[in-house]
Amino acid sequence: MKKIVIAGNSGSTENYAEALTRLGASCTVTTDCRFAGDFDALLLPGGGDIDPVLFGESDHGSRKIEPGLDRKQLAMLDAFVRLSRPVLGICKGMQIINVYFGGGVIQDLPTNYAHQYDGRDQVHPSHAVPGSIFHQLYGADFNVNSAHHQGIGSPGRGLSVVQYAPDGVAEGIVHENLPVIGVQWHPERMCFAYRREDTPDGSLLLSHFLSLTVS
Repeated sequence: MKKIVIAGNSGSTENYAEALTRLGASCTVTTDCRFAGDFDALLLPGGGDIDPVLFGESDHGSRKIEPGLDRKQLAMLDAFVRLSRPVLGICKGMQIINVYFGGGVIQDLPTNYAHQYDGRDQVHPSHAVPGSIFHQLYGADFNVNSAHHQGIGSPGRGLSVVQYAPDGVAEGIVHENLPVIGVQWHPERMCFAYRREDTPDGSLLLSHFLSLTVS
């Protein structure tokens, strides 16, 4: 059984754990990087905004910042990068990946009205770069759900943006050498009990993530 660590706050990670468990994984929620070696892969979940200090900016539009959690998530990510083990970042998790590799964050998207949570997830089209894992799983054009007002700016070292929204906001990133993937959308809210007719099945991406583990 694949052992996945979810680096988030207990009480706000149930959807991730439920989806991965349905796919046969065992999930543990912790932000203690001392135990990173006990797990096959890391999931960085969604959440609030990242402390702008971590990407060299002052606060000009960030919301619900949790500086302590940010630093613990970055430490956990560092441990998995050093182990060369798979990482999937979802929403804030994708932004954490970008910050870790030296990239930036747009603190309040000019088109946030098309992306931010509005009592429920929004849905919008996206385009995947040919040859990318997102293109392989879902084709060139597919809808995704959306619940964020920030996005990544310049990609970090070794990262490529391989999925975009119509307004150019990055929706998916991959690392050129490491098994590190990030999505701005929420596949855990696109599968099983949360399967929806206006998006493809998010479990395809989660299954791919699990397939990257070596055990």
